[in-house]
Amino acid sequence: MQYEFLKQFPKRMKHVGAYVILFANSSQKTIWKQYGFLKLDEQVNLIFAVMLYIMEQSLKEENCTIDDISAYIDSLNMRYFDKRMGYEDCKSLGDFIVNVVLSNEGRPMYFDGYDFEEREYRNMNVSYVANRIVYVDSEVRRTSYYLTEDGYNLLLSTLEIENNMKLTIHEMIFRLHLEKQRFDKAVDDIKNVFNLLRIQLQKIQEAMSRIRRNALSYSVADYESVLEANLDTISDTKQKFQGYRELVKSRAKELEEMNLNVRRLDEKEEEKLENLGIIEGYLNRTIDEHQKILNSHFDLKSLYTRELEQLSQMSFIRRFSLRGELYEKLQGQPESLGRMEIFLRPLFGNVPDKIYNPKKAAELQRPIRKREAEEGEAVMAFGEDGWMEEEERRRQEKLAKYEGSLKLLLEASMASKGGEITLEALRENVLKASVTEAAEEKDPAEDSAYRILLPNVQIFKEIMVELLKGREIDMEVLREERRNYIGEVSGGFQLNEMLLNLADTYDMRIGKVEAYRIEDGRTVRFEHVPDETGRRKTICCSNVLIRVTA
Repeated sequence: MQYEFLKQFPKRMKHVGAYVILFANSSQKTIWKQYGFLKLDEQVNLIFAVMLYIMEQSLKEENCTIDDISAYIDSLNMRYFDKRMGYEDCKSLGDFIVNVVLSNEGRPMYFDGYDFEEREYRNMNVSYVANRIVYVDSEVRRTSYYLTEDGYNLLLSTLEIENNMKLTIHEMIFRLHLEKQRFDKAVDDIKNVFNLLRIQLQKIQEAMSRIRRNALSYSVADYESVLEANLDTISDTKQKFQGYRELVKSRAKELEEMNLNVRRLDEKEEEKLENLGIIEGYLNRTIDEHQKILNSHFDLKSLYTRELEQLSQMSFIRRFSLRGELYEKLQGQPESLGRMEIFLRPLFGNVPDKIYNPKKAAELQRPIRKREAEEGEAVMAFGEDGWMEEEERRRQEKLAKYEGSLKLLLEASMASKGGEITLEALRENVLKASVTEAAEEKDPAEDSAYRILLPNVQIFKEIMVELLKGREIDMEVLREERRNYIGEVSGGFQLNEMLLNLADTYDMRIGKVEAYRIEDGRTVRFEHVPDETGRRKTICCSNVLIRVTA
Protein backbone atom coordinates (compact mmCIF):
# COMPACT_ATOMS: atom_id res chain seq x y z
CA MET A 1 0.00 0.00 0.00
CA GLN A 2 1.45 3.35 -1.03
CA TYR A 3 0.03 5.45 1.83
CA GLU A 4 0.49 3.50 5.06
CA PHE A 5 -1.42 6.07 7.13
CA LEU A 6 -4.66 5.13 5.31
CA LYS A 7 -4.69 1.54 6.61
CA GLN A 8 -7.14 2.17 9.46
CA PHE A 9 -9.26 4.69 7.53
CA PRO A 10 -12.63 2.83 7.87
CA LYS A 11 -12.14 2.63 11.64
CA ARG A 12 -11.64 6.39 11.77
CA MET A 13 -14.72 6.93 9.63
CA LYS A 14 -16.77 4.83 12.05
CA HIS A 15 -16.08 7.40 14.78
CA VAL A 16 -16.79 10.28 12.41
CA GLY A 17 -20.01 8.65 11.20
CA ALA A 18 -21.33 8.46 14.78
CA TYR A 19 -21.34 12.27 14.90
CA VAL A 20 -22.55 12.77 11.32
CA ILE A 21 -25.62 10.54 11.68
CA LEU A 22 -26.50 12.08 15.04
CA PHE A 23 -26.49 15.60 13.59
CA ALA A 24 -28.30 14.47 10.43
CA ASN A 25 -31.15 12.97 12.49
CA SER A 26 -31.43 16.14 14.57
CA SER A 27 -30.95 19.03 12.16
CA GLN A 28 -33.73 20.55 10.10
CA LYS A 29 -36.39 19.24 12.51
CA THR A 30 -39.06 21.79 13.33
CA ILE A 31 -39.92 20.24 16.68
CA TRP A 32 -36.91 21.99 18.24
CA LYS A 33 -38.32 25.42 17.42
CA GLN A 34 -41.65 24.54 19.01
CA TYR A 35 -39.96 24.30 22.39
CA GLY A 36 -37.59 27.28 22.00
CA PHE A 37 -34.35 25.45 21.04
CA LEU A 38 -33.54 27.61 18.02
CA LYS A 39 -29.74 27.28 17.80
CA LEU A 40 -27.94 24.10 16.80
CA ASP A 41 -25.68 24.56 19.86
CA GLU A 42 -28.67 24.29 22.22
CA GLN A 43 -30.00 21.23 20.46
CA VAL A 44 -26.69 19.35 20.55
CA ASN A 45 -26.15 20.21 24.22
CA LEU A 46 -29.52 18.74 25.17
CA ILE A 47 -28.98 15.58 23.07
CA PHE A 48 -25.67 14.81 24.82
CA ALA A 49 -27.14 15.68 28.21
CA VAL A 50 -29.85 13.06 27.61
CA MET A 51 -27.25 10.51 26.42
CA LEU A 52 -25.23 11.08 29.59
CA TYR A 53 -28.33 10.44 31.68
CA ILE A 54 -28.98 7.18 29.81
CA MET A 55 -25.33 6.18 30.34
CA GLU A 56 -25.53 6.94 34.05
CA GLN A 57 -28.67 4.83 34.42
CA SER A 58 -27.06 2.04 32.39
CA LEU A 59 -23.96 2.04 34.59
CA LYS A 60 -26.12 1.87 37.73
CA GLU A 61 -28.22 -0.90 36.11
CA GLU A 62 -31.40 1.05 36.79
CA ASN A 63 -34.41 1.47 34.52
CA CYS A 64 -34.45 4.37 32.09
CA THR A 65 -37.94 4.77 30.64
CA ILE A 66 -39.40 7.67 28.70
CA ASP A 67 -41.03 8.86 31.93
CA ASP A 68 -37.60 8.96 33.62
CA ILE A 69 -36.08 10.86 30.69
CA SER A 70 -39.03 13.30 30.63
CA ALA A 71 -38.64 14.04 34.36
CA TYR A 72 -34.89 14.55 33.80
CA ILE A 73 -35.46 17.04 30.93
CA ASP A 74 -38.12 18.86 32.98
CA SER A 75 -35.63 19.20 35.86
CA LEU A 76 -32.91 20.54 33.51
CA ASN A 77 -35.34 23.02 31.98
CA MET A 78 -36.48 24.43 35.33
CA ARG A 79 -32.93 24.76 36.72
CA TYR A 80 -30.92 25.74 33.63
CA PHE A 81 -32.60 26.18 30.23
CA ASP A 82 -35.71 28.10 31.34
CA LYS A 83 -37.77 27.28 28.22
CA ARG A 84 -41.55 27.57 28.15
CA MET A 85 -42.25 23.86 28.47
CA GLY A 86 -44.49 21.86 30.73
CA TYR A 87 -44.05 18.21 31.70
CA GLU A 88 -45.98 16.96 28.65
CA ASP A 89 -43.77 19.10 26.38
CA CYS A 90 -40.67 17.63 28.04
CA LYS A 91 -42.08 14.13 27.51
CA SER A 92 -42.73 14.83 23.83
CA LEU A 93 -39.22 16.26 23.40
CA GLY A 94 -37.66 13.28 25.23
CA ASP A 95 -39.54 10.84 22.99
CA PHE A 96 -38.26 12.74 19.92
CA ILE A 97 -34.62 12.64 21.12
CA VAL A 98 -34.68 8.92 21.98
CA ASN A 99 -36.81 7.51 19.16
CA VAL A 100 -35.94 9.87 16.29
CA VAL A 101 -32.48 11.31 16.92
CA LEU A 102 -30.87 8.32 18.68
CA SER A 103 -32.93 5.43 17.23
CA ASN A 104 -33.86 6.79 13.75
CA GLU A 105 -37.47 5.63 14.34
CA GLY A 106 -36.34 2.01 14.58
CA ARG A 107 -34.57 1.94 11.18
CA PRO A 108 -30.93 0.77 11.10
CA MET A 109 -28.31 3.48 10.55
CA TYR A 110 -25.27 3.02 8.33
CA PHE A 111 -22.25 5.06 7.36
CA ASP A 112 -19.98 4.24 4.43
CA GLY A 113 -16.24 4.43 5.08
CA TYR A 114 -13.84 3.96 2.18
CA ASP A 115 -11.41 1.05 2.55
CA PHE A 116 -8.25 2.01 0.64
CA GLU A 117 -6.84 -1.53 0.88
CA GLU A 118 -9.94 -3.16 -0.64
CA ARG A 119 -10.61 -0.15 -2.93
CA GLU A 120 -14.29 0.00 -2.01
CA TYR A 121 -16.68 1.51 0.53
CA ARG A 122 -17.35 -0.50 3.68
CA ASN A 123 -20.88 -0.30 5.07
CA MET A 124 -20.69 0.21 8.87
CA ASN A 125 -23.64 0.05 11.24
CA VAL A 126 -24.03 2.75 13.90
CA SER A 127 -26.32 2.31 16.90
CA TYR A 128 -26.49 4.57 19.96
CA VAL A 129 -29.19 3.06 22.20
CA ALA A 130 -31.00 -0.23 22.58
CA ASN A 131 -34.07 -1.12 24.64
CA ARG A 132 -35.52 -3.94 26.68
CA ILE A 133 -38.87 -4.62 28.32
CA VAL A 134 -39.05 -4.08 32.08
CA TYR A 135 -41.88 -4.29 34.57
CA VAL A 136 -42.39 -1.39 36.96
CA ASP A 137 -43.90 -2.39 40.32
CA SER A 138 -44.05 -5.95 38.98
CA GLU A 139 -47.12 -5.14 36.91
CA VAL A 140 -46.71 -2.18 34.55
CA ARG A 141 -44.84 -3.00 31.36
CA ARG A 142 -42.40 -0.34 30.16
CA THR A 143 -39.55 0.09 27.65
CA SER A 144 -36.18 0.85 29.23
CA TYR A 145 -33.30 2.29 27.18
CA TYR A 146 -29.57 1.69 27.58
CA LEU A 147 -26.43 2.64 25.63
CA THR A 148 -24.83 0.35 23.08
CA GLU A 149 -21.07 0.01 22.51
CA ASP A 150 -21.20 2.77 19.88
CA GLY A 151 -23.01 5.02 22.34
CA TYR A 152 -20.38 4.43 25.02
CA ASN A 153 -17.54 5.07 22.56
CA LEU A 154 -19.17 8.29 21.40
CA LEU A 155 -19.60 9.67 24.91
CA LEU A 156 -16.21 8.55 26.18
CA SER A 157 -14.51 10.21 23.20
CA THR A 158 -16.08 13.56 24.12
CA LEU A 159 -14.22 13.69 27.44
CA GLU A 160 -10.51 13.55 26.67
CA ILE A 161 -7.91 11.97 28.91
CA GLU A 162 -6.12 14.51 31.09
CA ASN A 163 -3.16 16.02 29.29
CA ASN A 164 -0.64 14.81 31.87
CA MET A 165 -1.83 11.20 31.29
CA LYS A 166 -1.97 11.09 27.49
CA LEU A 167 1.74 10.61 26.90
CA THR A 168 2.03 8.04 29.71
CA ILE A 169 -0.85 5.95 28.36
CA HIS A 170 0.36 5.98 24.76
CA GLU A 171 3.90 5.16 25.88
CA MET A 172 2.59 2.24 27.96
CA ILE A 173 0.60 0.85 25.00
CA PHE A 174 3.66 1.26 22.77
CA ARG A 175 5.81 -0.68 25.25
CA LEU A 176 3.27 -3.54 25.46
CA HIS A 177 3.07 -3.85 21.69
CA LEU A 178 6.88 -3.91 21.49
CA GLU A 179 7.08 -6.66 24.11
CA LYS A 180 4.47 -8.75 22.27
CA GLN A 181 6.21 -8.02 18.93
CA ARG A 182 3.12 -6.44 17.40
CA PHE A 183 5.23 -4.03 15.43
CA ASP A 184 2.46 -2.96 13.05
CA LYS A 185 0.47 -1.61 16.01
CA ALA A 186 3.62 -0.18 17.63
CA VAL A 187 4.11 1.98 14.51
CA ASP A 188 0.75 3.70 15.13
CA ASP A 189 1.56 4.06 18.84
CA ILE A 190 4.93 5.77 18.31
CA LYS A 191 3.30 8.09 15.76
CA ASN A 192 0.74 9.08 18.41
CA VAL A 193 3.53 9.72 20.92
CA PHE A 194 5.43 11.85 18.43
CA ASN A 195 2.27 13.82 17.62
CA LEU A 196 1.69 14.54 21.33
CA LEU A 197 5.25 15.86 21.69
CA ARG A 198 4.84 17.98 18.55
CA ILE A 199 1.57 19.41 19.91
CA GLN A 200 3.29 20.27 23.21
CA LEU A 201 6.09 22.05 21.34
CA GLN A 202 3.54 24.03 19.34
CA LYS A 203 1.79 25.03 22.59
CA ILE A 204 5.08 26.41 23.92
CA GLN A 205 5.73 28.33 20.70
CA GLU A 206 2.21 29.78 20.69
CA ALA A 207 2.59 30.78 24.35
CA MET A 208 5.88 32.56 23.61
CA SER A 209 4.26 34.37 20.69
CA ARG A 210 1.38 35.58 22.91
CA ILE A 211 3.81 36.71 25.62
CA ARG A 212 5.86 38.69 23.10
CA ARG A 213 2.74 40.44 21.86
CA ASN A 214 1.38 41.26 25.33
CA ALA A 215 2.49 39.50 28.51
CA LEU A 216 -0.57 40.79 30.38
CA SER A 217 -2.91 38.91 28.04
CA TYR A 218 -1.26 35.62 29.05
CA SER A 219 -2.62 34.57 32.42
CA VAL A 220 -0.64 32.91 35.20
CA ALA A 221 -2.99 29.91 35.01
CA ASP A 222 -2.12 29.39 31.32
CA TYR A 223 1.57 29.72 32.12
CA GLU A 224 1.31 27.22 34.96
CA SER A 225 -0.58 24.76 32.76
CA VAL A 226 2.10 24.86 30.04
CA LEU A 227 4.93 24.51 32.58
CA GLU A 228 3.31 21.51 34.27
CA ALA A 229 2.75 19.85 30.91
CA ASN A 230 6.41 20.49 30.03
CA LEU A 231 7.65 18.97 33.28
CA ASP A 232 5.46 15.90 32.79
CA THR A 233 6.83 15.53 29.28
CA ILE A 234 10.54 15.98 30.03
CA SER A 235 10.67 14.12 33.37
CA ASP A 236 12.03 10.78 32.13
CA THR A 237 10.79 10.43 28.55
CA LYS A 238 14.20 10.72 26.88
CA GLN A 239 15.78 7.86 28.83
CA LYS A 240 12.77 5.62 28.18
CA PHE A 241 12.77 6.14 24.44
CA GLN A 242 16.52 5.74 24.20
CA GLY A 243 15.99 2.30 25.78
CA TYR A 244 13.22 1.54 23.29
CA ARG A 245 15.52 2.57 20.45
CA GLU A 246 18.19 0.14 21.60
CA LEU A 247 15.58 -2.63 21.86
CA VAL A 248 14.28 -1.92 18.35
CA LYS A 249 17.82 -1.89 16.96
CA SER A 250 18.60 -5.26 18.55
CA ARG A 251 15.39 -6.82 17.16
CA ALA A 252 16.11 -5.44 13.68
CA LYS A 253 19.71 -6.70 13.87
CA GLU A 254 18.49 -10.21 14.77
CA LEU A 255 16.20 -10.29 11.74
CA GLU A 256 18.94 -8.96 9.44
CA GLU A 257 21.44 -11.56 10.66
CA MET A 258 18.84 -14.29 10.21
CA ASN A 259 18.26 -13.12 6.65
CA LEU A 260 21.99 -13.16 5.90
CA ASN A 261 23.18 -16.26 7.74
CA VAL A 262 20.27 -18.64 8.42
CA ARG A 263 17.50 -18.36 5.86
CA ARG A 264 15.63 -15.87 3.77
CA LEU A 265 12.94 -13.97 5.66
CA ASP A 266 9.34 -14.73 4.81
CA GLU A 267 6.77 -12.04 4.01
CA LYS A 268 5.67 -11.48 7.63
CA GLU A 269 9.24 -11.22 8.87
CA GLU A 270 10.10 -8.73 6.12
CA GLU A 271 7.10 -6.67 7.18
CA LYS A 272 8.33 -6.79 10.79
CA LEU A 273 11.77 -5.59 9.69
CA GLU A 274 10.21 -2.75 7.72
CA ASN A 275 8.05 -1.72 10.69
CA LEU A 276 11.10 -1.79 12.98
CA GLY A 277 12.84 0.64 10.64
CA ILE A 278 9.83 2.98 10.76
CA ILE A 279 9.70 2.73 14.58
CA GLU A 280 13.42 3.52 14.88
CA GLY A 281 13.01 6.60 12.67
CA TYR A 282 10.12 7.91 14.76
CA LEU A 283 12.02 7.18 17.98
CA ASN A 284 14.90 9.33 16.74
CA ARG A 285 12.47 12.12 15.86
CA THR A 286 10.75 11.70 19.24
CA ILE A 287 14.05 12.12 21.12
CA ASP A 288 14.86 15.22 19.04
CA GLU A 289 11.41 16.64 19.76
CA HIS A 290 11.94 15.98 23.47
CA GLN A 291 15.18 17.99 23.37
CA LYS A 292 13.42 20.86 21.60
CA ILE A 293 10.73 20.90 24.29
CA LEU A 294 13.41 20.98 27.00
CA ASN A 295 15.16 23.95 25.38
CA SER A 296 11.89 25.77 24.71
CA HIS A 297 10.81 25.19 28.32
CA PHE A 298 13.69 27.30 29.65
CA ASP A 299 13.25 29.86 26.85
CA LEU A 300 9.59 30.27 27.85
CA LYS A 301 10.48 30.79 31.53
CA SER A 302 13.15 33.39 30.79
CA LEU A 303 10.93 35.19 28.25
CA TYR A 304 7.94 35.40 30.63
CA THR A 305 10.15 36.61 33.48
CA ARG A 306 11.83 39.24 31.32
CA GLU A 307 8.55 40.55 29.90
CA LEU A 308 6.95 40.84 33.35
CA GLU A 309 10.03 42.62 34.70
CA GLN A 310 9.84 45.14 31.87
CA LEU A 311 6.14 45.71 32.52
CA SER A 312 6.77 46.20 36.24
CA GLN A 313 9.47 48.76 35.48
CA MET A 314 6.99 50.74 33.40
CA SER A 315 4.86 51.29 36.51
CA PHE A 316 7.66 53.43 38.00
CA ILE A 317 7.61 55.86 35.09
CA ARG A 318 6.14 59.21 36.09
CA ARG A 319 4.15 60.96 33.37
CA PHE A 320 3.30 64.63 33.19
CA SER A 321 1.64 67.08 30.83
CA LEU A 322 4.23 69.07 28.93
CA ARG A 323 1.74 71.89 28.33
CA GLY A 324 0.49 72.12 31.91
CA GLU A 325 3.77 71.49 33.75
CA LEU A 326 6.14 73.38 31.46
CA TYR A 327 4.65 75.65 28.81
CA GLU A 328 1.96 77.35 30.90
CA LYS A 329 4.33 77.90 33.85
CA LEU A 330 6.97 79.41 31.59
CA GLN A 331 4.43 81.90 30.32
CA GLY A 332 3.79 83.04 33.88
CA GLN A 333 7.51 83.11 34.82
CA PRO A 334 9.67 83.77 31.71
CA GLU A 335 12.79 84.21 33.87
CA SER A 336 12.69 80.44 34.51
CA LEU A 337 14.05 79.86 30.98
CA GLY A 338 17.53 80.45 32.41
CA ARG A 339 17.20 77.35 34.57
CA MET A 340 15.64 75.02 31.98
CA GLU A 341 18.55 72.57 32.22
CA ILE A 342 17.31 71.58 35.71
CA PHE A 343 14.05 70.39 34.18
CA LEU A 344 15.50 68.79 31.05
CA ARG A 345 18.61 67.15 32.55
CA PRO A 346 16.81 63.94 33.73
CA LEU A 347 15.61 63.28 30.20
CA PHE A 348 19.19 62.77 29.07
CA GLY A 349 20.48 60.88 32.11
CA ASN A 350 20.42 57.39 30.51
CA VAL A 351 21.04 56.22 27.00
CA PRO A 352 17.70 54.76 25.79
CA ASP A 353 17.68 51.14 24.63
CA LYS A 354 17.25 50.63 20.91
CA ILE A 355 14.09 48.62 20.57
CA TYR A 356 12.87 49.88 17.18
CA ASN A 357 14.88 50.42 14.01
CA PRO A 358 13.00 52.43 11.35
CA LYS A 359 15.60 51.43 8.75
CA LYS A 360 14.85 47.75 9.29
CA ALA A 361 11.11 48.42 9.17
CA ALA A 362 11.46 50.05 5.72
CA GLU A 363 13.55 47.22 4.25
CA LEU A 364 12.10 44.79 1.72
CA GLN A 365 10.99 41.72 3.66
CA ARG A 366 12.01 38.37 2.17
CA PRO A 367 11.13 34.79 3.23
CA ILE A 368 13.40 33.67 6.06
CA ARG A 369 14.85 30.64 4.30
CA LYS A 370 15.58 32.57 1.15
CA ARG A 371 17.10 35.46 3.09
CA GLU A 372 19.34 33.11 5.09
CA ALA A 373 20.48 31.41 1.89
CA GLU A 374 21.21 34.75 0.21
CA GLU A 375 23.09 36.02 3.25
CA GLY A 376 25.18 32.83 3.34
CA GLU A 377 25.95 33.15 -0.36
CA ALA A 378 26.82 36.83 0.11
CA VAL A 379 29.37 36.00 2.81
CA MET A 380 31.06 33.48 0.54
CA ALA A 381 30.84 35.71 -2.52
CA PHE A 382 32.32 38.83 -0.98
CA GLY A 383 34.81 36.94 1.17
CA GLU A 384 33.78 38.30 4.54
CA ASP A 385 35.90 35.75 6.37
CA GLY A 386 36.62 38.18 9.20
CA TRP A 387 33.03 38.11 10.37
CA MET A 388 32.95 34.31 10.39
CA GLU A 389 36.26 34.16 12.25
CA GLU A 390 34.94 36.56 14.88
CA GLU A 391 31.80 34.47 15.36
CA GLU A 392 33.90 31.32 15.74
CA ARG A 393 36.17 33.08 18.25
CA ARG A 394 33.16 34.11 20.37
CA ARG A 395 31.78 30.58 20.25
CA GLN A 396 35.11 29.11 21.36
CA GLU A 397 35.36 31.64 24.20
CA LYS A 398 31.89 30.71 25.44
CA LEU A 399 32.66 26.98 25.25
CA ALA A 400 35.89 27.61 27.17
CA LYS A 401 33.84 29.16 29.99
CA TYR A 402 31.58 26.09 30.07
CA GLU A 403 34.64 23.84 30.12
CA GLY A 404 36.36 25.80 32.91
CA SER A 405 33.30 25.77 35.16
CA LEU A 406 32.61 22.05 34.60
CA LYS A 407 36.31 21.16 35.09
CA LEU A 408 36.37 23.00 38.42
CA LEU A 409 33.24 21.12 39.56
CA LEU A 410 34.77 17.75 38.67
CA GLU A 411 38.16 18.52 40.24
CA ALA A 412 36.55 19.75 43.46
CA SER A 413 34.46 16.57 43.71
CA MET A 414 37.43 14.27 42.99
CA ALA A 415 39.57 16.09 45.58
CA SER A 416 36.93 15.75 48.30
CA LYS A 417 36.47 12.81 50.64
CA GLY A 418 34.55 9.99 48.97
CA GLY A 419 34.70 11.77 45.62
CA GLU A 420 31.63 13.86 46.38
CA ILE A 421 30.95 17.46 47.29
CA THR A 422 27.87 19.58 47.89
CA LEU A 423 27.22 22.90 46.24
CA GLU A 424 27.33 24.57 49.65
CA ALA A 425 30.75 23.08 50.45
CA LEU A 426 32.01 24.02 46.99
CA ARG A 427 31.01 27.64 47.62
CA GLU A 428 32.93 27.67 50.92
CA ASN A 429 36.02 26.16 49.26
CA VAL A 430 35.96 28.74 46.47
CA LEU A 431 35.60 31.61 48.95
CA LYS A 432 38.52 30.26 51.03
CA ALA A 433 40.61 30.02 47.90
CA SER A 434 39.68 33.62 47.18
CA VAL A 435 41.13 34.77 50.53
CA THR A 436 44.29 32.72 50.02
CA GLU A 437 44.99 33.82 46.46
CA ALA A 438 44.01 37.48 46.70
CA ALA A 439 43.55 38.65 50.26
CA GLU A 440 43.31 42.26 49.23
CA GLU A 441 40.25 41.74 47.00
CA LYS A 442 36.88 42.57 48.61
CA ASP A 443 34.63 41.40 45.81
CA PRO A 444 34.74 37.59 45.44
CA ALA A 445 33.53 37.93 41.84
CA GLU A 446 36.94 39.39 40.94
CA ASP A 447 38.74 36.23 42.11
CA SER A 448 39.87 33.87 39.34
CA ALA A 449 38.46 30.66 40.92
CA TYR A 450 35.12 32.31 41.59
CA ARG A 451 35.01 33.70 38.07
CA ILE A 452 35.89 30.31 36.53
CA LEU A 453 33.15 28.53 38.49
CA LEU A 454 30.54 31.19 37.76
CA PRO A 455 31.47 32.93 34.47
CA ASN A 456 27.87 34.13 34.22
CA VAL A 457 24.39 33.22 35.43
CA GLN A 458 23.25 31.45 32.27
CA ILE A 459 26.30 29.19 31.90
CA PHE A 460 26.30 28.01 35.53
CA LYS A 461 22.54 27.46 35.46
CA GLU A 462 22.69 25.40 32.26
CA ILE A 463 25.51 23.19 33.59
CA MET A 464 23.62 22.43 36.81
CA VAL A 465 20.36 21.74 34.96
CA GLU A 466 22.09 19.31 32.59
CA LEU A 467 23.82 17.52 35.49
CA LEU A 468 20.56 17.16 37.43
CA LYS A 469 18.73 16.02 34.33
CA GLY A 470 21.36 13.35 33.63
CA ARG A 471 21.46 12.23 37.31
CA GLU A 472 23.81 9.29 36.68
CA ILE A 473 26.16 9.58 33.70
CA ASP A 474 28.21 6.48 32.89
CA MET A 475 31.37 7.51 31.02
CA GLU A 476 31.91 4.01 29.57
CA VAL A 477 28.45 4.12 28.00
CA LEU A 478 29.24 7.53 26.50
CA ARG A 479 32.50 6.24 25.06
CA GLU A 480 30.71 3.24 23.58
CA GLU A 481 28.14 5.50 21.94
CA ARG A 482 30.89 7.69 20.52
CA ARG A 483 32.60 4.63 19.01
CA ASN A 484 29.45 3.16 17.52
CA TYR A 485 27.57 6.23 16.30
CA ILE A 486 28.71 8.90 13.90
CA GLY A 487 27.02 12.25 14.40
CA GLU A 488 27.59 15.90 13.69
CA VAL A 489 29.66 17.79 16.24
CA SER A 490 27.44 20.17 18.16
CA GLY A 491 28.25 23.86 17.91
CA GLY A 492 26.97 24.60 21.43
CA PHE A 493 27.30 23.18 24.91
CA GLN A 494 26.65 19.43 25.17
CA LEU A 495 27.32 17.94 28.62
CA ASN A 496 28.19 14.43 27.40
CA GLU A 497 30.62 15.67 24.75
CA MET A 498 32.34 18.03 27.18
CA LEU A 499 32.70 15.34 29.87
CA LEU A 500 34.43 13.04 27.39
CA ASN A 501 36.70 15.83 26.13
CA LEU A 502 37.69 16.83 29.69
CA ALA A 503 38.42 13.24 30.68
CA ASP A 504 40.60 12.67 27.59
CA THR A 505 42.35 16.06 27.59
CA TYR A 506 43.28 16.22 31.30
CA ASP A 507 43.58 12.44 31.85
CA MET A 508 40.83 12.41 34.48
CA ARG A 509 39.90 8.97 35.80
CA ILE A 510 36.13 9.30 35.73
CA GLY A 511 33.86 6.27 35.68
CA LYS A 512 30.54 7.83 36.62
CA VAL A 513 29.25 11.34 37.35
CA GLU A 514 26.19 11.68 39.58
CA ALA A 515 24.20 14.74 40.63
CA TYR A 516 21.26 14.81 43.06
CA ARG A 517 19.24 17.59 44.65
CA ILE A 518 19.50 17.54 48.46
CA GLU A 519 16.04 18.05 49.95
CA ASP A 520 17.13 19.71 53.20
CA GLY A 521 15.37 23.02 52.65
CA ARG A 522 18.67 24.92 52.60
CA THR A 523 19.53 27.51 49.96
CA VAL A 524 22.98 28.18 48.50
CA ARG A 525 23.70 31.79 47.52
CA PHE A 526 26.32 32.92 45.02
CA GLU A 527 26.69 36.69 45.01
CA HIS A 528 27.99 39.18 42.44
CA VAL A 529 27.56 36.81 39.48
CA PRO A 530 27.35 38.63 36.12
CA ASP A 531 24.66 37.93 33.56
CA GLU A 532 25.07 38.16 29.79
CA THR A 533 24.59 41.94 29.89
CA GLY A 534 27.27 42.41 32.59
CA ARG A 535 24.92 43.23 35.46
CA ARG A 536 25.75 41.59 38.79
CA LYS A 537 23.13 39.31 40.30
CA THR A 538 22.73 36.88 43.21
CA ILE A 539 21.97 33.23 42.44
CA CYS A 540 19.84 31.34 44.98
CA CYS A 541 19.56 27.61 44.36
CA SER A 542 18.91 24.34 46.15
CA ASN A 543 21.81 22.39 47.58
CA VAL A 544 23.12 19.76 45.14
CA LEU A 545 25.37 16.73 45.73
CA ILE A 546 27.93 16.02 42.98
CA ARG A 547 29.72 12.66 43.09
CA VAL A 548 32.54 11.50 40.79
CA THR A 549 33.64 7.86 40.96
CA ALA A 550 36.56 6.28 39.14
